[in-house]
Amino acid sequence: QVIQTNNLQLYLKPLAHLEMLLNGYFVFVQEEPYVMLKKSDKALVGNDRFEGFCIDLLKELASILGFSFEIHLVPDGKYGFQDDKGQWNGMIKEIMEHRADLAVAPLTITFMREKAIDFSKPFLNTGISILYRRPNSTNSGFFSFLNPMTPDIWVYILLAYLGVSCSDVVENNFTLLNSFWFGVGSLMQQGSELMPKALSTRIIGGIWWFFTLIIISSYTANLAAFLTVERMESPVDSADDLAKQTKIEYGVVKDGATMSFFKVRASEMSMIFWKQSTSFVKSIEDGIQRVLKSDYALLMESTTIEYVTRKNCNLTQVGGIVDSKGYGIGSPYRDKITIAILSILEDGRLHMLKEKWWSSSSCLEDERYETGPMGIQNLGGIFIVLASGLVLSVFVAIGEFIYKLRKNAEICYLRKEMNNRSNIKKHSKQIANHFLFM
Repeated sequence: QVIQTNNLQLYLKPLAHLEMLLNGYFVFVQEEPYVMLKKSDKALVGNDRFEGFCIDLLKELASILGFSFEIHLVPDGKYGFQDDKGQWNGMIKEIMEHRADLAVAPLTITFMREKAIDFSKPFLNTGISILYRRPNSTNSGFFSFLNPMTPDIWVYILLAYLGVSCSDVVENNFTLLNSFWFGVGSLMQQGSELMPKALSTRIIGGIWWFFTLIIISSYTANLAAFLTVERMESPVDSADDLAKQTKIEYGVVKDGATMSFFKVRASEMSMIFWKQSTSFVKSIEDGIQRVLKSDYALLMESTTIEYVTRKNCNLTQVGGIVDSKGYGIGSPYRDKITIAILSILEDGRLHMLKEKWWSSSSCLEDERYETGPMGIQNLGGIFIVLASGLVLSVFVAIGEFIYKLRKNAEICYLRKEMNNRSNIKKHSKQIANHFLFM
């Protein structure tokens, strides 16, 4: 188990036969998982207090080149940044002023740093990406069965249904109501007892059947994914998205390589970036805490993001990599260091070291975020539609019953009136005949 403290400086005592190291001082910067302090119930001293990827890398280099080392704290805890006056700080300054022979850390090789000191070949490749809080999953809602298609598609389907139904109205069985019923039956793939006979209506019916086949197939294919997989919605998807919005604050670690990258880059994002007074954080740990506690995005090296997101399930990487760069060891003895790095790279030891510190993860590796069985929150809308249809049918049935009842009453009344009139006419005729024969 490890804890994070201030940055570290390593002072190395070279062996007598190693002529390339004069003072034997090495500089480190403390950062998970590169250099970390062990947490132990026992009091640890010397090199036993520390562990990490860079510590293991240094041990491999020491075994190849033959030196011993001793770990101490870095004075200012910086990687190395050149101010406006041209002065360097941190690890770069230690190398330039010959107070250290090697700078072993996640030290990004940049143009300005390469001009100041020599670097070995990269031992890790990285790039700039975005660290952000893992977005919340979308709420399914009662009417989630409508999600596979956008609202405008549903409107277009309704308009197409109305248009085809009205086109089928002719002077036969295809009345307006029957045409609507034919369209619904085809759309629901249930068929209808009504079949077109004329060539024109058959053409309309065939085109409508083809249309419904594609629509239903597309809807069915997307419905399963929408109901069984939680959708994760992120407000930003790339660095350019950050530059185009003002709601989410974003920034970098102060005096780091990422800050230098955006400082010299001529782009819209860089210009907006420098206008944000709250963009900078003192350290990566401060930036992580700010991401977790506020609406903030931290731009940093992708290798560190990969490690952080494996340890904290509430964090995620957003978007791809902005640029490509590498971590190198700063030293005036770069040739010998490069040969040693290539040696452990080719025999697989460097890959094994990375797997040792990056492979473990406390988060689920399944990025699909599959849900459990579908509940009422997923399909509740279907029951609402069914209940609404039943209620509507009851009211329609009552209306039809009342309408037919009144219709029958009117018919009975008319028949009674006609019978009365017929009886009166018959009775009048009988009276007339009676007086006629008198």
